[in-house]
Amino acid sequence: QVHLVESGGDLVQPGESLRLSCAASGTFSRINAMGWYREPPGEQRELVARITSDQTTHYADFVKGRFTISRDNAENTTYLQMNSLKREDTATYVCNADVITIWGLSITYWGQGTQVTVSS
Repeated sequence: QVHLVESGGDLVQPGESLRLSCAASGTFSRINAMGWYREPPGEQRELVARITSDQTTHYADFVKGRFTISRDNAENTTYLQMNSLKREDTATYVCNADVITIWGLSITYWGQGTQVTVSS
């Protein structure tokens, strides 16, 4: 079993910054891609950013230039640095990880999410 725990969500004002963290724990062989998604109030989950094990990144158009995803492979942790936050960034941010188990199976795990609220 693999557990993903997010942290760093908060209430901030427009223009401010936040850094989210997502740490994976458990027994597994390795983690391939890790990603951040978000669920705005009343809307469907959408991709924010993803990062592969070799640090290749992909961003949704609405966060390009403002958000940066990074990863510490040794700590099995991914980070999301969010700058110039806007009201429309308000959402529950959820991380996921594409895990290779010790039996060679590929399974995607999800965290519980951390709330980011941008409001003046």
